[in-house]
Amino acid sequence: MAEDGAAGLAAHTDSYFLKTKAIVGRFGDRTATYAVFMRRPVVCTPRLAIEFLEATAAARGTRFDIELLHPEGGMVGAGEPILYVTGPLYHLVDLETVLLQKLGPACVAAYNASAMCADLPGVAFLAMDARHCAGAEMQAMMAYAAAVGSAHAKKVAGAVGFVGCATDATAHFFGQNKGLGTMPHALIGYAGSTVRAAEMYHETFPDEPLTVLIDYFGRETSDAVAVARRFPDLAGAGRLSLRMDTPGGRYCEGLDLASSYAVLEERAPQAIHGYRSNEELHYLVGTGVTAAALWQLRLVLDAAGFPKVRIVASSGFSPAKCRMMAAANAPIDVIGTGSYLPELWSETYATADIVAYDDKPMVKAGREFLLRKR
Repeated sequence: MAEDGAAGLAAHTDSYFLKTKAIVGRFGDRTATYAVFMRRPVVCTPRLAIEFLEATAAARGTRFDIELLHPEGGMVGAGEPILYVTGPLYHLVDLETVLLQKLGPACVAAYNASAMCADLPGVAFLAMDARHCAGAEMQAMMAYAAAVGSAHAKKVAGAVGFVGCATDATAHFFGQNKGLGTMPHALIGYAGSTVRAAEMYHETFPDEPLTVLIDYFGRETSDAVAVARRFPDLAGAGRLSLRMDTPGGRYCEGLDLASSYAVLEERAPQAIHGYRSNEELHYLVGTGVTAAALWQLRLVLDAAGFPKVRIVASSGFSPAKCRMMAAANAPIDVIGTGSYLPELWSETYATADIVAYDDKPMVKAGREFLLRKR
């Protein structure tokens, strides 16, 4: 957290913690142990919180004993303590507000990222959440969370996981030096045609693989084939990717509800017979980027002689949408997503309770489950 010393931290801290600090300063300090936990299952993503504690302790000339109960990237059940922090109450009591901000959202985002990667283990993911974050601090937190969740999915499911993000500032979380990505819709409109935008990009960055948006003019399959024919060498070498980002207000070119059903009945009938809600059905055959739309694009490219052209999908790829893409065995090579960000912010609320004073166990009634197991 960027702050101007003690004054900056105090300005971001709940007032009752500041008043408690003043009272402790007047009547005498005690050693306190905090248990920090969450009310839902998460992936342990503690680095930013621990760095905050360690930096604050150093700045105050004190020391905190931090006991991390789960490794970074480990699963944590609802109500399980993630870490215990012991130190002078005077120096701990005013840290709770910022400490919990740095832990809860990251743990939930990592859980979501892991679930998405594990459901689609053969797909590479690109973190494109920067535009949806509330400033640089959240942007760094979410990139870190995606990297931790990705590592968890690699471990438990052999997933490809997240291979990078869209910005330079957070690329290091993914072992990259630069952000990844090629063109927004703005470039297609500027160029006047999808093919011309691809030509402009390739002329400017001739040594890079080419990824081209194909939905701007509502001609996803037509423009896909046109781009592949314009760049047959790249297409044949697997260095051409086509990104579908069809908005939810219309169907992909060549599809309506009936034809979407027909595509999936041919390519993935198990998905049609296995959906459980209208939301899941929409991901299969509705408007926007659906399993049917992605299968349609793959079939058109293969029929035109471009089986090595890769497909990039974006637009609302949440854990729920990824589950249905897996059910339909959708032909996706890369997913660009920011939808691993927590959808229900109330689920991100981390909580801290003091569980011991001067090493004597004591906690408020109803939170006895947080006490250290002796």
